[in-house]
Amino acid sequence: MKNRSAAGGLVYSTEAGRMCPVCRRPVAQCSCRSAAAAPIASADGIVRVQRETKGRGGKAVTIVRGAPVDAAGLLKLGQDLKASCGSGGTVKDGTVEVQGDHVDKVVALLQQRGWKVKRAGG
Repeated sequence: MKNRSAAGGLVYSTEAGRMCPVCRRPVAQCSCRSAAAAPIASADGIVRVQRETKGRGGKAVTIVRGAPVDAAGLLKLGQDLKASCGSGGTVKDGTVEVQGDHVDKVVALLQQRGWKVKRAGG
């Protein structure tokens, strides 16, 4: 049996079970999962926190880049920051986005973890 996936490629039912949509291998043999478990590289060991409004209809978002954690740690960090700020947000592309202008609070929380933190942007 074959049908089309959302990405436009063919998806085949297999005895191996679920297939990874990125590398198109069985989930047990997925090469993407091992890459996600590797620490997210930080160029200089500094966590940068910035406030961004561009392209967001005037609404502010606090962005955290360069945290020295792996993908699972980044998800946990995102949950902790969102809970501490009492706000929503997301984790994507190696960054944590927290809705609202919480730069000062996020900088303080990250410094409590022992990380070197800088405010980025203007």
